[in-house]
Amino acid sequence: MQLTLGPVLYNWKPEEWRDFYFRIADEAPVDNVVVGEVVCSKRSPFLDPHIPAVVERLAAAGKNVLMGSLTLMSLPRERKAMAELAGDDSFPMEVNDLTCLGMLGGRPHAIGPFVNIYNEATAGYFATRGATRICLPPELPLSAIRAIARSQPEVTFEVFAFGRVPLAISARCYHARLNKLSKDNCKFVCEQDPDGLAVTTLDDEPFLAMNGVQTLSYTCASLLGDIDKLKDAGARSLRLSPQQCDMVAVAKLFRDVIDGKVSAADGAQKLEQLYPLRKSNGFLFSKPGAAFITDSGDVRRIVPAA
Repeated sequence: MQLTLGPVLYNWKPEEWRDFYFRIADEAPVDNVVVGEVVCSKRSPFLDPHIPAVVERLAAAGKNVLMGSLTLMSLPRERKAMAELAGDDSFPMEVNDLTCLGMLGGRPHAIGPFVNIYNEATAGYFATRGATRICLPPELPLSAIRAIARSQPEVTFEVFAFGRVPLAISARCYHARLNKLSKDNCKFVCEQDPDGLAVTTLDDEPFLAMNGVQTLSYTCASLLGDIDKLKDAGARSLRLSPQQCDMVAVAKLFRDVIDGKVSAADGAQKLEQLYPLRKSNGFLFSKPGAAFITDSGDVRRIVPAA
């Protein structure tokens, strides 16, 4: 079972973003790392100067580097930037917008969790187009993961296993609108919430988080206790999505549970100390995504929201 560190979804300060990846390269037991701005192209100019040093350090540390595409392309400059990324064969692209497939011309690539692959036929289609890795959408239940993974044994299937779950992307910017700004003159206010901004219902119950143009879950997905089930289903990699916590420690904890050095129960307790945001895994068991399902003997129960 491999570990993949997904791209940073939030608007972190450029130097903080760079140093985060430097530490991942030096200390984190992850096999694959996705680099690049995948949410909002307006953030890219701040990160671009640091990308060469980041990918060089990751590659020198033995990490398999993938360059993430934007999730939603709507402007000519965005299409041009993605065409240039697709044309650079230094590192494979992780496709998050289907427009990139035509740019790749059938060359080997990965598919990110933002592409809707819900059945065996769709997975097979992408495999014929050059996909060698597929991170499945986080809302898939275990039964669908098993069916898809067994249908394409030559593809490495990955499951989103830690972090706020990406749910939707929009052409409009929620952060800008909240601050009475236009998207074109947003003043990059999303940087004020480097772990996402919680959205509450009229009853003041948190249920989502916003990140610029992106909608995320309020809860933090954690499949730490479900690793054996995922292995049995055919998943060969787990994706950890960066949050504002010690991601090196999170990666080490997942690695220890995978390798049997730490029990799932002890791992869950340690994960709470590292990142205390309420956990969820409901999608995996065909339950509401915000639910957390545990095993008590043969009985599964839904842990109520705190």
